[in-house]
Amino acid sequence: MKLSEIKNKLEQLETIAFQLPNGELVPNHFHVTEVGKITKHFIDCGGTVRKEEVVNFQLWNANDYDHRLHPEKLMHIIELSEKTLGIEDLEIEVEYQADTIGKFGLDFDGTNFLLTSKQTDCLAKDNCGIPAEKSKLQFSDIETGNSCEPGSGCC
Repeated sequence: MKLSEIKNKLEQLETIAFQLPNGELVPNHFHVTEVGKITKHFIDCGGTVRKEEVVNFQLWNANDYDHRLHPEKLMHIIELSEKTLGIEDLEIEVEYQADTIGKFGLDFDGTNFLLTSKQTDCLAKDNCGIPAEKSKLQFSDIETGNSCEPGSGCC
């Protein structure tokens, strides 16, 4: 989800809720303690220099059960960060504390903001010798006689 998308959603909401990938809701007394721009300038294992930028939201649970973050307050924080930090319309990454700080993508289901799982990946598979994944033979293929032909790449 891009920054412009969350702003559009916030304009339509009366309350904010974030849902973890396991279905649990982030406690409703959370705070957004940071909104910022993170720049990652790196070299991948194939030698290509890359640069990625995301907007970062940090969610934090305090022992402050009497306050709730309302959509208009989060909108104000976002607008202030855009103005002060020069943040563009980038993808949002969310940090949330579990056993360690987790990084999540962000989506919306019409009611809740969904913290989506992120995965690591090799960005230079063609340069560092990682073979392409071969298709797997399904049990239904065996039943129907669709078996693996020599040279087809499925075995």
